[in-house]
Amino acid sequence: MSVQPIRDNDVVPSAATNAGGRIIETTIPSRLDSLTWSGFHTRVILALGITWILDGLEVTLAGALSAALKQSPTLQFSNLDVGFANSAYLLGAVLGALGFGWLTDRIGRRKLFFITLALYLSATAATAFSWSVMSYALFRFLTGAGIGGEYTAINSTIQELVPARYRGWTDLVINGSFWIGAAIGAASAILLLDPAVAGPDLGWRLAYFIGAALGLIVLVMRMWIPESPRWLMIHGHPDEAHAIVDGIEKSVIGHKQDSAQGFAKIRLKMRDHTPLGEVAHTLFSTYRRRALVGLVLMVAQAFFYNAIFFTFALVLTDFYGIGSDHIGWYILPFAAGNFLGPLLLGRLFDTLGRRVMIALTYGVSGVLLALSGYLFQIGALSAQTQTIAWMVIFFFASPAASAAYLTVSETFPLEVRALAIALFYAIGTGIGGVAGPALFGALIDTGSRGSVFAGYLFGAVLMIVAALIAWRYAVSAERKSLETVAQPLAAVE
Repeated sequence: MSVQPIRDNDVVPSAATNAGGRIIETTIPSRLDSLTWSGFHTRVILALGITWILDGLEVTLAGALSAALKQSPTLQFSNLDVGFANSAYLLGAVLGALGFGWLTDRIGRRKLFFITLALYLSATAATAFSWSVMSYALFRFLTGAGIGGEYTAINSTIQELVPARYRGWTDLVINGSFWIGAAIGAASAILLLDPAVAGPDLGWRLAYFIGAALGLIVLVMRMWIPESPRWLMIHGHPDEAHAIVDGIEKSVIGHKQDSAQGFAKIRLKMRDHTPLGEVAHTLFSTYRRRALVGLVLMVAQAFFYNAIFFTFALVLTDFYGIGSDHIGWYILPFAAGNFLGPLLLGRLFDTLGRRVMIALTYGVSGVLLALSGYLFQIGALSAQTQTIAWMVIFFFASPAASAAYLTVSETFPLEVRALAIALFYAIGTGIGGVAGPALFGALIDTGSRGSVFAGYLFGAVLMIVAALIAWRYAVSAERKSLETVAQPLAAVE
């Protein structure tokens, strides 16, 4: 096919005219990475980061409300039912990530924002009307599917819009904002589970409407976010990509950057999609070592987090005798430690580097969990000291978990980025996350501290193994452009 001219001074057709698509030359990635932090970038992280706040709200409500669900005269959950419903949420997140991840790479990042958010909103509202264990589990499954789809589109967009030198810290803080949602969920549970405010079958239903209300606010905020110019360039929309970057530059520095500034250029052969066969070859042949690192990090953090946090309330109620209406008070300091970890340690991922910090945070988390698990087994902890121990552990585990998403979203080519996030999230969550809550629910049901300690020890070993693999094989992607870390499949010499 013939090369069609593109009329602007940044994106021009190459002299080469290989069959199968237009070859263009662009400085868009370099221009985006050269920008300093601005109000535009702040708006991006606010509008996209709220997804993790919503997820934190959902997960915390599920944990904090577990005792209320057991006391509900309508549902009358057992510990196994609680674990089953939480696993249904995670299974939905897995399948949603895979399906929507494929669509994100196929039809674009921005369109998926609204599809997945609409699913989240409707399913969360429906959860409040659950009438049985199965209906509750179904609505939680659908809510998880919406959140899982959000992960892929949003991690991709964050990576592709934020300048390289801020990418690590930004990604960790946004993922860490999960714990702002956790704090909101905990505070909501404190209020709504108070018998003086709502009855045992009303408080937990009202709590789920909070998530739906927040989702409506996010829907408006998403209007601020443009499509990823990097995605548009490869998928045959260079004029639109150029117009978006011009607008971003004017927002950040007041004018379009001069193309004579010596920005690095990249030549791309445009395509409308990437065949699944090429995706598979890229992930499991070309980048198989990176795939191993991403998979191990995802599995370890998924089991570590989901197994412990989904059963947080059950440990407090069954082993420490804490009332369901007081669980939120214990989640609030726990959430604070989880958010402070990425906030305070995040910049070290851009300075000391990815490999050092991933290995450090995973390793320290594993060792501390094993130690606190032993103290729990011998009865040396109270509810308060158990919470303090969890705060310290997850101060390190929170940036570790966020680093798993950072790793899989920045170390693979643009054309497969969203699907890579989805695939590793799905496998990791399927292996570590879906099984974890159900397993720990069963372990807690035994009433044996030794059985629960065995579960903690298994999670600790997973984290330490992940630390060793990251130290040996993780990619040093700090402060580097995405195209340097992983060249687009569409790139031509």
